[in-house]
Amino acid sequence: MKGLRRVSAVTITAGAVLAAGAFTASAQAATTASPTIAAKGGFVMNNATGKSLFTKAADGRLSTGSTTKIMTARVVLAQPNLNLDAKVTVQKAYSDYIVDNNWASSAKLIVGDKVTVRQLLYGLMLPSGCDAAYALADKFGTGSTRAARVKSFIGKMNTTAKSLGLTNTHFDSFDGIGHGANYSTPRDLTKLASSAMKYSTFRSVVKTKSTKQKVTTKSGGYRYMSWTNTNNLLGSYSGTIGVKTGSGPEAKYCLVFAATRSGKTMIGTVLASTSVDNRTKDAKKLMDYGFSR
Repeated sequence: MKGLRRVSAVTITAGAVLAAGAFTASAQAATTASPTIAAKGGFVMNNATGKSLFTKAADGRLSTGSTTKIMTARVVLAQPNLNLDAKVTVQKAYSDYIVDNNWASSAKLIVGDKVTVRQLLYGLMLPSGCDAAYALADKFGTGSTRAARVKSFIGKMNTTAKSLGLTNTHFDSFDGIGHGANYSTPRDLTKLASSAMKYSTFRSVVKTKSTKQKVTTKSGGYRYMSWTNTNNLLGSYSGTIGVKTGSGPEAKYCLVFAATRSGKTMIGTVLASTSVDNRTKDAKKLMDYGFSR
């Protein structure tokens, strides 16, 4: 009987070991399983190495919505001898543009106010101000008319895209309200964001949850502009450092995102997700997956 009990005990112990091994294997499989996202296209990579960690239609051309404004900011920041404290007077054309375009998000710039280039970048990237985008295009384009300057600025956006090797990207607007030829891909937008994040000003802006900026009024006084970031990963996903939301009738719901944990940075994009909540969930899934690799 004693012998039988010992055999039985060994059998149970071996079974327990096998069960534990199976549990560990299934747990590991669960943490490394490729995620399912609602977005039509998605991509995430290790920002330091450029290694692709997840792809879903990563090279499929899709409308980008306001994620376009990453390129708007990138072009501005690459200007030679850039003075971030240079003041720009808000023109009526910028506010009229908001009125004329139903999908145009606004920084609520006030005609006649003088705002700095730096402040325009906050107005561009936090509340996703199309009026701020217009002001920047007008300021940094070249030409004798506003239309010529805007056309020139969009040309700079496309030249920059080519120089960065973004072969599936084209812009026909300064803000993402396109005219039939404003598109990119999850992979290209991620590469663009990675390039933009090399600028310290860009990094400072896109990680800001909210800001209050003092601007000069037409009469020489001042007012405060308060802007809140549309990227709700900030404060809801540990380590988030940016970068930009986008939406529109064609673009649906887009998000270019980045986060750093334990010295490792994940950066990626989801395009054409099904809702604001789902684009956020998609991004979190991709970053979780990236950090687990």
